[in-house]
Amino acid sequence: MIDFFEPLEDNRRASGNKQHELLDIVAIAICSVICGADSWEEVQVYGKIKFEWLSSFLTLSNAAPADGQGIPSHDTFNRVISSICPDKFEECFRNWVSSLVVATGDIISIDGKTIRGAKVNGKSPIHMVSAWASINNLALGQVKVEEKSNEITAIPILVESLAVEGSTITIDAMGGQKKIAKTIIKRKANYVLGLNPT
Repeated sequence: MIDFFEPLEDNRRASGNKQHELLDIVAIAICSVICGADSWEEVQVYGKIKFEWLSSFLTLSNAAPADGQGIPSHDTFNRVISSICPDKFEECFRNWVSSLVVATGDIISIDGKTIRGAKVNGKSPIHMVSAWASINNLALGQVKVEEKSNEITAIPILVESLAVEGSTITIDAMGGQKKIAKTIIKRKANYVLGLNPT
């Protein structure tokens, strides 16, 4: 995992008092969220509880092994993660998740969903297009459909961002477009597209 997040830029001020490595902070945050943490306080608690395991692959240069002290504070997690460029983080995360997928015939389902309760100040609700790896039981990535657009423009962007070689991509009738099929072929994957009967 660490290798995939190395391109992240550390946006903290260049000073000699950085107590924690950027990649340590990112790795602990990701692992804790995967395990169900949903607040920065819980991320910090996770880091302390899992200190021994985390120290087997992280630097944790400022941590005291006896009690897990030296794990970044919840404020540090919040401040550092918030300073990371979201687009770059998403790119690194997608590359990491894609690497987990065995590219030997997995079926990747692409589908669009409107997020319930996402309508704000009279604007249209948020619509996302997501990719799901069936065999691995894993969400590979998602792309927000831009306002005044639709899934047809978002699907090629999502396919281009994923490692899909050797997989079969399934999409409902909305994705039955020549451009989408060409994008999938270019990415060396197969496709099954739904068609509207006319």
